[in-house]
Amino acid sequence: MQFSSMKAAAVAAAVLLGSSLVAGAQAAPVAGTWLSADGGTKVRVSECGGNRLCGKVVWLNEPIDKQTGKPKTDKRNADPDRRARPLIGVQVVSGMAPSGDNKWSGKIYNADDGKTYDAHVTLVSENAMQVQGCVLGVLCKSQTWKRAD
Repeated sequence: MQFSSMKAAAVAAAVLLGSSLVAGAQAAPVAGTWLSADGGTKVRVSECGGNRLCGKVVWLNEPIDKQTGKPKTDKRNADPDRRARPLIGVQVVSGMAPSGDNKWSGKIYNADDGKTYDAHVTLVSENAMQVQGCVLGVLCKSQTWKRAD
């Protein structure tokens, strides 16, 4: 599985969302903006209802597609109707729910391959979180993201 900056951004968003939902149990809220490990993507995480977190891409280090000269789009989305939408604004983290001590689980969308993966995020400190995307629940890759706000 290729673990791209978009996938990492989605995972980061999931972590952020989960932290803000655990009222009183979490000293450092995860709501806010997070920078991917490679510095290529920022994801804003916020509560999206039902004690869950969601996250959207709010910034790209390279927002212009080198092939087209236009803003990057979700060109690999499985749904042809979504391929023309700009990547900035795409929800990449969804349904992140508390799943343990400083840990949340949900789904991450990877715009690099147009697929959605199981994801887990763990708040390591107030300014760092580990994001993990998994295929089949066993093939996983992790990265550490930093708070950007």
